[in-house]
Amino acid sequence: MNGVLVIDKPAGMTSFDVIRLVRRMVKTRRVGHAGTLDPMATGVLPVAVGTATRLIEYLMAGDKTYRAGLKLGSVTDTQDSTGQILEKKPWQSVDRPAIEAAIEHLLGEIDQLPPMYSALKKDGQPLYRLARQGIEVEREPRKVVVKSLVIDEFSAPDLTFTVQCSKGTYVRTLCHDLGQMLGCGAHMTELRRLACGRFALEASTPLEVLQDLFEQGRPLPFLPLAEVLDDWPALQADGEILERLQNGVAPCMADLSGVQPATGTRVRLLAGNTLVAVARYTPGGHGKRPGEFELLKVFPVQDNE
Repeated sequence: MNGVLVIDKPAGMTSFDVIRLVRRMVKTRRVGHAGTLDPMATGVLPVAVGTATRLIEYLMAGDKTYRAGLKLGSVTDTQDSTGQILEKKPWQSVDRPAIEAAIEHLLGEIDQLPPMYSALKKDGQPLYRLARQGIEVEREPRKVVVKSLVIDEFSAPDLTFTVQCSKGTYVRTLCHDLGQMLGCGAHMTELRRLACGRFALEASTPLEVLQDLFEQGRPLPFLPLAEVLDDWPALQADGEILERLQNGVAPCMADLSGVQPATGTRVRLLAGNTLVAVARYTPGGHGKRPGEFELLKVFPVQDNE
């Protein structure tokens, strides 16, 4: 089996718990996910199976959209409601205009300090393991991009918002930082991923539905390789060109059918409805190498089955 399952992850499970279940269903260990969700979080979790795992790096690169809830007035050690309360402060003077003004400072490219309760590693040790031992280590801020952050509902001390952000953004840290800016502290109370790259919640399948399909011996709703990156332009290859592609020889634009992409654009190379390669259009950028494309991944035709 090769393809992507777009799963609506339930609360209370780690992303790796989901991977373990999918491995049991598809009877292969070649399974990976595109973007970790914490156990308390729910929503879109793309899971690649078989050859599709080679596309995970592209799936993870897309923006993410979340709906989150936070509570003003208390700070926790995990920056969410699963942690221990470290501090409480009055929140009664905080109003919506103050929140909207603070949000302005969280938009665009910002430096975000990763939380201690995260899977990032220090000297090979996950930070959350150190945090559980009461150890805090120095972390380097990371550049992330918050494209939009919109208040959905405010009923003090509770706030719900929708945020679109780059990969690597910690939404619970956004909640924590917003609380610090407001002077009363805050922590995240809920998180639901609405979109992961081009995968939307509306097109996802609840995990319990997948389990029912598996137990009934019915097909799982795999997205085939050719459709996994269908927001990339597609070009068609056939005949001798296809044979050369399978041997790792990059084609010229004149060898392919389709609209010529802009220089630097990543494209899918297809044979009918079968993905045979992903490539970048780089005319004149290969020195002595033939062809006008940089082949990023090549897929034998049988890998699409």
